[in-house]
Amino acid sequence: MNDNLEPYITQGEPEKVERSYIWHTAVGLQQVDGLEPSEFLIKTANQNINGNITLGEAQRLIEGYYQAHPVQADENRSEEADKISARIAAILAEKTFSFSPAEYIAIHRRLFEGIYKFAGKIRDWNISKSEWVLNGATVYYASAESIRDTLDYDFSQEKIFGYKGLSMRQTAEHIARFVSGIWQIHAFGEGNTRTTAVFVIKYLRAFGFDVTNDIFAVNAWYFRNALVRANYNDFKQGVHATQEYLNCFFGNLLLGEKNELRNRTLRVAVTNDIPVKAPQNVPINVPAKLSANQQEILELLKENGNVTAARLAEKLGVAEKTVKRGFGVLKALGLIRRVGSNKTGRWEVL
Repeated sequence: MNDNLEPYITQGEPEKVERSYIWHTAVGLQQVDGLEPSEFLIKTANQNINGNITLGEAQRLIEGYYQAHPVQADENRSEEADKISARIAAILAEKTFSFSPAEYIAIHRRLFEGIYKFAGKIRDWNISKSEWVLNGATVYYASAESIRDTLDYDFSQEKIFGYKGLSMRQTAEHIARFVSGIWQIHAFGEGNTRTTAVFVIKYLRAFGFDVTNDIFAVNAWYFRNALVRANYNDFKQGVHATQEYLNCFFGNLLLGEKNELRNRTLRVAVTNDIPVKAPQNVPINVPAKLSANQQEILELLKENGNVTAARLAEKLGVAEKTVKRGFGVLKALGLIRRVGSNKTGRWEVL
């Protein structure tokens, strides 16, 4: 759906270039939580890109739309995606910034106010999260008791760090290391990656970096997975925390490199195939065990049953027909089923 935003990235008036970049990034960042903005959001964004309405008017239209069309909590979270996209666009359009934990926390509050009860509040509970890129394992995040002190320390160290004399590559790698550190603290119960991404974009602009490109918009999920890999160790399995993937991302973002950013390359090796028992009356070409692609599709559907075949193909770096064929195999084996219509329904992992 992000592709439907009108392409003013490489052509058009400067105002349109900036607005287009902002909206592409705002919409693209919803990928980190598997959210899909609505057609109404895309149409509203294009009105702003074309200069027909202001950014403030776009926000009011979106807020008003959901007041008139309330959705149930168990729907596909398009309301969250739309409102957060508009709020990210507004924050990125502002030429203001303060490098501090207070600014970081304020961004979370502005993004998620009215969506999460804890918007703008440091979490006071410990968390873990099953990660596709880790085959269900979790990163160890900061304990609730240490978040504030750890956040203050990381910011204080970054504030006094001297960039003078560093090459551009050293600068990019240091920024990546700082970003990895504050993300791992996971100061917020939800919305941590989107908040971190918005803060980082503002921080980079304050450095004078012109980050008006599609890297965050197109590779938001890769960005999150790279942060996961930068903060995960399992020595028994031979897995070590590595910043190489994050460096590739920031190399493209800041240095104009052309590193291939494919999520499949980040995933830790699967040690065991998932055996399956074929049910009766299924096509003869149903395999005795799932392929790597089919395992990945199954894991992603566990995280987000609303994800489309096109989005899965993009994440896995395969053809859309490969994903659809995977759907057929998983469905035939009784591992998934479709709930609702083809257009508005979702996949349920059994």
